[in-house]
Amino acid sequence: MMPESMPLSSVKPAVQSLIKSPRLWMPKRVVFTADALKEPYGQAIYERISALDLPIEIAKNNRITGLRGADERETYRIAKNTLAIVNAPPSAFKLQPIPPSADWQMNLAEGCPAHCHYCYLAGSLAGPPVVRAYANLPKMLAQTATYEGTYPPNRSWQGNDANRPTTFEVSCYTDVLGIEHLTGGLAECIRYYGTRPMGHLRFVSKYDLVDSLLDLPHNGHTRARFSLNADIVARRLEGGTASVEARLQALRKLALPKELGGGGYPIGLVIAPIMPIPDWREQYTALLDRIAEVIDFPSDMNVEFISHRFTPGSKDVLLQWYPNTSLEMDEATRAEKRNKFGGTKYVYRPEEMKEMKAFFYAEWQKRFPNAPVLYWT
Repeated sequence: MMPESMPLSSVKPAVQSLIKSPRLWMPKRVVFTADALKEPYGQAIYERISALDLPIEIAKNNRITGLRGADERETYRIAKNTLAIVNAPPSAFKLQPIPPSADWQMNLAEGCPAHCHYCYLAGSLAGPPVVRAYANLPKMLAQTATYEGTYPPNRSWQGNDANRPTTFEVSCYTDVLGIEHLTGGLAECIRYYGTRPMGHLRFVSKYDLVDSLLDLPHNGHTRARFSLNADIVARRLEGGTASVEARLQALRKLALPKELGGGGYPIGLVIAPIMPIPDWREQYTALLDRIAEVIDFPSDMNVEFISHRFTPGSKDVLLQWYPNTSLEMDEATRAEKRNKFGGTKYVYRPEEMKEMKAFFYAEWQKRFPNAPVLYWT
């Protein structure tokens, strides 16, 4: 029998104090390119941002200038306070495989308002880390229909049923909830995939403002996922994001059935980046226990486990962005791993990985026997 919903307002005071929503990201500079304003969706974003009284510039062409500072730290600061509304280039319409997260990568934006010290965008995106939202998003969504029924070779995490819906990930290069109040792009995607029996959406976030998503006609075609970590990691290394407890309460809202006031979404947890911090077993046990307390009703849920890794290039960029970080990036304590293109990344040593993987699989299964583990990496 389904337990009654526990409204957020009735959360125990001790827990309520842990629910900390970040301030809405309000960029100090918003730039629209000429082509972006020709798109109906670009016009809709313009009206949305105008209503917020943010300073808007209209570029005379399709270039965003004025992003470079005297050094990398100043460039980072300028870029992180800039939102550019642009058209995605033609290359963005040719989707790239993104297993094990999903079948295909479909970006509604690039760049993120958060300040995570391990940011995976460092070294991945060219140029200053400005947030670029795409004004031609509806055209990009329509293009994804041509990918429905196609699957990259490495799709074993979802089985080999060629008749299953094709999955599209929109969170590879941004936090979609972190910019939703400015663009409405996530809602645009959810509504679109709600009409696609063979196309399903996946997103992940560290933010918690989900009320605008609860009544959308997703038809079970969007899996809402939240990135979680041990509280001590989130507090020290995930600047500008919602607290772990706030994310959990947002997850609960999205997962609760509509008749209980929720969104009725399939949900997911991304436990990442997992680190062997002091007392890591106790720290992550507390996290898993809290997840079990919050998701205390039947739900369509799964989990992804991702350990911390870095590349020489990302380490260099991150240390320029966050020179005083406490993030451990000592190559001497890591194992070196090469990708198929010859690039190097540093992961935890095999014995550490084996120990952590065994712990998480066992502890997850103990609490959530009906929620599959998609992968460990």
